[in-house]
Amino acid sequence: MQHVSPIREPLVTGGKTYHDITEDVCRQVEAKPNARWAAALAVSLVGLAIFMYSVYRTLWFGIGEWGLNKTVGWAWDITNFVWWVGIGHAGTLISAILLLFRQKWRTSINRAAEAMTIFAVICAAMFPVLHMGRPWLAYWVLPLPNTFGSLWVNFNSPLLWDVFAISTYFSVSLVFWYIGLIPDFATIRDRATGPIARRAYSVLSFGWTGSAKAWSRYETVSLILAGLATPLVLSVHTIVSMDFATSVIPGWHTTIFPPYFVAGAIFSGFAMVLTLMIITRKTFKLEHYITLEHVESMNKVIILTGSIVGIAYTTEFFIAWYSGVEYEQYAFINRAFGPYWWAYWSMMTCNVITPQLFWFRKIRRSLTATFIISIFVNIGMWFERFVIIVTSLHRDYLPSSWAMFSPTMIDVGVYVGTIGLFFTLFFLFAKFFPVVNMAEVKAILKSSSGVTHNPHKTMHGTDKDLNTNTHHSNE
Repeated sequence: MQHVSPIREPLVTGGKTYHDITEDVCRQVEAKPNARWAAALAVSLVGLAIFMYSVYRTLWFGIGEWGLNKTVGWAWDITNFVWWVGIGHAGTLISAILLLFRQKWRTSINRAAEAMTIFAVICAAMFPVLHMGRPWLAYWVLPLPNTFGSLWVNFNSPLLWDVFAISTYFSVSLVFWYIGLIPDFATIRDRATGPIARRAYSVLSFGWTGSAKAWSRYETVSLILAGLATPLVLSVHTIVSMDFATSVIPGWHTTIFPPYFVAGAIFSGFAMVLTLMIITRKTFKLEHYITLEHVESMNKVIILTGSIVGIAYTTEFFIAWYSGVEYEQYAFINRAFGPYWWAYWSMMTCNVITPQLFWFRKIRRSLTATFIISIFVNIGMWFERFVIIVTSLHRDYLPSSWAMFSPTMIDVGVYVGTIGLFFTLFFLFAKFFPVVNMAEVKAILKSSSGVTHNPHKTMHGTDKDLNTNTHHSNE
């Protein structure tokens, strides 16, 4: 009896040709902004205005504008910092690790995920700079020769390790993202009709010709950058976790933090990718390129990382009990049943219970359910950082110094404002840059579409669909 293996669903549907891909992706760059995009940008600009006002208040009046006190010296600032860094992790994982593992389903979503990484790191970097109180002296965190006598950085501080980790992460991610954009910029350059657009995309495309040598170097650089970025996926959030793990505060001083933080970062990052890609898919009519197969694959990653995070929560309680240290035990009892119990159980509901719904294939392939659950995951991951930071600080060894933290309007304004900044950057990116990687989607077209292409339709229009973006050029 002959066994026939089931055929995997195609990654590009609708019988698309090379020319169709070029038209579909370039349309949103070349067309005038539609009403939905303009409305979304207007909302995000309101958030950005709130951010600018909140930053002004913070810089003019000082950190006293925030809700910090003598007991809780870190609160929403470091919570938001860790949350944004975590969101940026999925882009590097999709770009680098899945590239090295030759996962072809990454091709339609890697461009937007990489952009999300860069914008999230920009938002994250705002919080340490603002918390300095004197951001114009931010360069003091760098080990630069100076004339201030013995002024030097403390290489034993994990906060300095953050500077090196995040700056390296941002630099590599930015180069990786831009290198991938160059062939697509060249396609838009060749199609541009206006002199300003042609000039702008000519500069951005760095004189790309689409020759075999150019493609060879492009692939070599991509693999090198993927190799450099892969350790960063693990190292960046490991170092961020050491902000807490290297201290002696009960609730922070634990060795499980590095893998726990990395899993949580990938968990929240994939949730944000899903949130953005479902919106982008609908807004720009990219249903044939961002398919249910992509959504289901990302949901499987969320199941895995969400389960790891759930195990980490349980392990923390077990180790606190097993340690026999009453202060450590109290820190975790206080999290679950103290005055911030609502934050802890919100975290458990959103991060542990909700993602388990993805075990059901019908829910895993439902766009509505996926969108709602992805929102819940990011809410839960924000609460996780809040619970770790605030509940470990607000009750220390001396009951007379116990205090509660309450955010001020400026705290809320800075946080909501960074969301406005993030979406402003993403909407501008989605309008003026190709949101799907045309070159890589074309490279998997024949193997994924499951249809026989009409050669006349493939070459319809001009030859630059092939010459600029595929490996058939100059061969």
